[in-house]
Amino acid sequence: MTAGTTTASPATGAPVPPGRLGDVAARYRAHLSRGRAKLGEMFGGDVEVSSHGSRVRTAQGRDYLNCGGYGVFLTGACHPRVVAAVERQIRTHPLSTRLLLEPRAADAAAALSRVAPAGLERVHFTGSGAEAVETALKLARSQGHRRIVSAVGGYHGKTLGALSATGKALYQDPFRPLLPDSVHVPYGDTDSLAEAVGPDGSDAVVLLEPVQGEAGVVVPPEGYLREVAALCARTGAFFVLDEVMTGLGRLGHWWGAEREGVVPDVLLVGKSLSGGVVPVAAAIATARAFRAFDRDPFLHTSTFSAAPIAMAAAEASIAVIEEEGLVERARALGGTVLTALRAPLETHCPHLVADVRGVGLLLGVEFRDDGLAGEFLLELLDRGVIVNHSLNTHAVVRLTPPAVLTDAETEELAAAIDGAARALAGRFPAEDGPNEARSS
Repeated sequence: MTAGTTTASPATGAPVPPGRLGDVAARYRAHLSRGRAKLGEMFGGDVEVSSHGSRVRTAQGRDYLNCGGYGVFLTGACHPRVVAAVERQIRTHPLSTRLLLEPRAADAAAALSRVAPAGLERVHFTGSGAEAVETALKLARSQGHRRIVSAVGGYHGKTLGALSATGKALYQDPFRPLLPDSVHVPYGDTDSLAEAVGPDGSDAVVLLEPVQGEAGVVVPPEGYLREVAALCARTGAFFVLDEVMTGLGRLGHWWGAEREGVVPDVLLVGKSLSGGVVPVAAAIATARAFRAFDRDPFLHTSTFSAAPIAMAAAEASIAVIEEEGLVERARALGGTVLTALRAPLETHCPHLVADVRGVGLLLGVEFRDDGLAGEFLLELLDRGVIVNHSLNTHAVVRLTPPAVLTDAETEELAAAIDGAARALAGRFPAEDGPNEARSS
């Protein structure tokens, strides 16, 4: 783009001078986070201003393929059906009085329960995945399950209760002491889990992901969730399955629970539930697990819980996923993208890569060094593809493409991956080894 060129603001249509981009970073430094401003500048200093489907557009007019967004955009951005439902709700009744019953909440809860594993029939809506985790922990505590057993590398959010279960000292240490009686066991190891729960788990809550997203797309051994569910049933432990990232089709199944035929006491959902339009998450529980909230509807509340605009987005998102066959599309497309990742990386730079793995449209590339992951992310960004690093394992680049990728966009992604792999191979040849990336 030439100096002095302007682009149109998606909100007003007014020109956005390139000089304004620096103003955005300055306001980040002054009012949001100096660290976040620095990170944005490292990624080129551009700012995103509009999105639609699989695309994100910036103020400088750059068009990106969005395979990031931390798993939010399964249905793509600004899906017409979700946007229309939210617009209708905004014009009629965006927020509720919280005194009278409100139909959008009832409709969204019924829709979510209908697609959830059988037996999960009570819903509590929240504004974020971390809030859904807090809801599950309180449901567990309402029945005496106070010991939290979660997994090393697991990610459940950063509010104080959720942070107690998140398996990363980096995020925990500045805020200790957290909730007492919280332990972490190796993910995928049922023997360690059984030892931590003990023969009597009546005071324990087990909180796990069906695939660990922020740990770097860690897929457990087949049968792991079935063994966990059996252990909880045998010992009386309360079982919470965190599907905030994996649920609603991301894995090529409606739920990770569905892949192994398990029904937890509480299943957590978020990200894709928003339809990429309005933030919303939920805890879906069995009637038995939910009974304290059934008895007293004011025991656990939030002003914006089940806000009508969020409920409109949630119900429309579920309908889109169902009617457009996005679960099946995620399964098929996931295999295609996994091949598009593996082939060029194995061909051009196998010495830099430890593993390529994934389930459905939750995919990860594990490099032999954290720096190499950052280099790959930047190479993809240069080629117009947005991906994420994994918060709990920085050596893993994670891709969460939308299930609405077109065939042309899938080819575009494959070409970008091939180009990025070639670039890494050229800059870090086999004889140099991965340590060279640290000094780059």
